[in-house]
Amino acid sequence: MTQSLHGRVIAITGGARGIGFATATALTRLGAKVAIGDIDEVKLKESATELGLVSYRKLDVTDPESFGAFLDDVEATLGPIDVLVNNAGIMPAGRIADEPDAVTRRILDINVLGVITGSKLAVRRMLPRSRGHVVNIASLAGEIYTPGLATYCASKYAVVGFTDAARVEHRGTGIEFSAVLPSFVNTELTAGTKGLPGLKNAEPEDIARAIVALIECPKPKVRVTKLVGALAASQKFFPRRISEALTRALHTDRVFLEDVDITARQAYEERARHS
Repeated sequence: MTQSLHGRVIAITGGARGIGFATATALTRLGAKVAIGDIDEVKLKESATELGLVSYRKLDVTDPESFGAFLDDVEATLGPIDVLVNNAGIMPAGRIADEPDAVTRRILDINVLGVITGSKLAVRRMLPRSRGHVVNIASLAGEIYTPGLATYCASKYAVVGFTDAARVEHRGTGIEFSAVLPSFVNTELTAGTKGLPGLKNAEPEDIARAIVALIECPKPKVRVTKLVGALAASQKFFPRRISEALTRALHTDRVFLEDVDITARQAYEERARHS
């Protein structure tokens, strides 16, 4: 069933930039009551002001108290939350042997525990009303593996598995769970990389449109772009040697290792690893 977005209360984590901001923009234009949270207070205020949002708050998704306070503020300002979009995530790149333990923990804390914490806090508010929708932004890296992103892949595999299990667990309760699996997207996360040869990168607005469609008509999972998503989904049916040969043909074994412009990526890596 298609549901109108007008007047619906939608909270978005990591909403100050990239996919989160594009999604907030699209939903606001459709009449939804949107709230955004982000760890970057300066960018958060700029983005909220640009969109004319009345509900925004600094949010550390790794801190349950911070997440709870964010949701409390959303409901106090806009009303009961209809949809939570767990979008916040980071993607430091490099060889696993060179990855500091602190960065490994940071990726898992934000990308996995942040999603789980937000989902639990939202569902506890939604269950008494027998309605609600949790949309978790995963990645096609949650279905395929990419050298240079080993921990990131692990985190997104976890998000896909968590979302599927939570969806089945809440069947019949009125609570929907969905996963969005983007391919390469032209945001800071892919700064300094060339993408896949012959395949166009997605734009944040492409992912935003997919999220909007998913909220309007819930389904368990959506891959964006459709072409790259179909390629990724099909690999699980190939013998491993063929699948990995395709990976090499598309140069995905080099995108985040050899074919990286370190200078162009430096600012994002610094912020992702330490902010």
